[in-house]
Amino acid sequence: MNVLEKNEVGAWGEDYAKTYLENQGYVVLETNWRSSHLEVDIIAQDKETVVFVEVKTRTTTFKNPIEAVNKQKQRFLISAANSYVRQKKLDCEVRFDIVSIIKDRGNLITMEHIKNAFYPSMR
Repeated sequence: MNVLEKNEVGAWGEDYAKTYLENQGYVVLETNWRSSHLEVDIIAQDKETVVFVEVKTRTTTFKNPIEAVNKQKQRFLISAANSYVRQKKLDCEVRFDIVSIIKDRGNLITMEHIKNAFYPSMR
């Protein structure tokens, strides 16, 4: 898969996840929010909680998309969330979710929404 195809798959997955979250009652606040080199796929509100969502989409079941959200990726997301909260001057609960999508030839195979997928460490 070339870079263009990979980007198209990723964009499709993010759109799918956004629609899914909205159908679950979330209010999407931002998509592809950036602060310097940091990016969050989706920032949404679930009742009183701001949710930072990492979307991972794959076209094969060879490797679970969730495995791509390693400790380094988690640190980047936590840093991005800190920047967002500071910039918006928010005083609320935050949560980190992962939406994992596997598709094949344009058809959804499976989607999993993991709430509280990880927590910021105290270090």
